Amino acid sequence: MNELTPASESRSLTTVPAGGAIATSDEQVFVTIYVEKQLFGIPVEQVQDILIPEKIARIPLAPPEVAGAINLRGRIVTVIDVRKRLGLKAKKGGGNIMCVTVEQGNELYSLMVDSVGNVQNLDVARIEPNPTTLDARWRSISTGVVRLDGELLVVLDVDTFLAFNPN
Repeated sequence: MNELTPASESRSLTTVPAGGAIATSDEQVFVTIYVEKQLFGIPVEQVQDILIPEKIARIPLAPPEVAGAINLRGRIVTVIDVRKRLGLKAKKGGGNIMCVTVEQGNELYSLMVDSVGNVQNLDVARIEPNPTTLDARWRSISTGVVRLDGELLVVLDVDTFLAFNPN
């Protein structure tokens, strides 16, 4: 029942090589994700993998934000439900679960999101401070926002996002 799926059974969409994205010193490269139709950006240097897990093993007594664990090429990876972490309701309907795997310290975490966008180079000068109208929980895990055509990209601070207290 609580089996981990070997990496050969997960469908890896892409592996982001270290230093694979090209940016100048005035630019930051982001992998974009969507959660509840909100666009977020994760610094590309923190992204290890993007995948669709076949099976997520439940972890008994884990905090509500922890969806479970997967086996990614022989490593146990904790899956974090981004919706729950942001205080949002569960996604309606089925559909594929998309995960963006990031590394913090020597541990891998896979962020369960609604969908993955693309890779964007953005001028660092375009990153603005968080607006005061942004939900306090979101402000606490964001380093700023970027205004795009018709969208607001929230820059995710991965370290702060993963440093939640499991009370």
